[in-house]
Amino acid sequence: MNYRIFNFLFIILILVWIWADRYFHAGSLFYGWLLLIYIIVLFCGTYFIQWGFFLKSICYGPATEKCIAISFDDGPAGEKTDRVLDMLKEHQVEAAFFCIGKNITGREAQLKRIAAEGHIIGNHSYTHHPLFDLFSPGRMLREMQNMSKSCRGVTGLSPLFFRPPFGVTNPNLKAAVLKGGFISIGWSIRSYDTVIRDENRLLKKIISSLKPGAILLLHDTQETTIQILPRLLKGIQEKGYRVERLDKLINLNPYD
Repeated sequence: MNYRIFNFLFIILILVWIWADRYFHAGSLFYGWLLLIYIIVLFCGTYFIQWGFFLKSICYGPATEKCIAISFDDGPAGEKTDRVLDMLKEHQVEAAFFCIGKNITGREAQLKRIAAEGHIIGNHSYTHHPLFDLFSPGRMLREMQNMSKSCRGVTGLSPLFFRPPFGVTNPNLKAAVLKGGFISIGWSIRSYDTVIRDENRLLKKIISSLKPGAILLLHDTQETTIQILPRLLKGIQEKGYRVERLDKLINLNPYD
């Protein structure tokens, strides 16, 4: 169910209740409950990118084979990203890095390394501003375009894959994504590696969530993630899964 269908059904429900209240004195208290339900659904639709409530996002690939894709957000992150790249190279794994535009400055060589070693670069806005979700569609689009411009200036590549900051979607973001011709990419496994500090707990959570076609969200800014990465890659293999690069998993071109 998307935002438009939900609003249509909700209006019908309100009209039915108004009729019931008028002829059968159903009670006005229910209007408060309707408002509460409406707010809860809007919040969940905003927060859970997999719902596709406001904006359709690709959150998983085909489930026909035991393949998954690994993605990292918020880089390039200097020495931490280099360590991630070293481990991926050692295990011959290709991943997707959703980079923040402002983080590219001073780390141009690192961005080039990401591309040169067979990984893809995605757009994660230019600033990842804490209030990004409140921006107008025009300002959101400028954030996306500025990140792509920075990436293109360094690597010659202009990312089409866009991951919303914080994974939050809304009507403004939908307008910006569609106008800019971007492809919204979500995830099916949210590791919560930004808050889970226990390595064993994090590793167990991810491994137990594996499913064919899964897209895993990690952050190359987190020390815990870096510490578990070798064990994670080994665990994925032991479960019979193969790591496929994101664009190959979903069969879409990642660049303009």
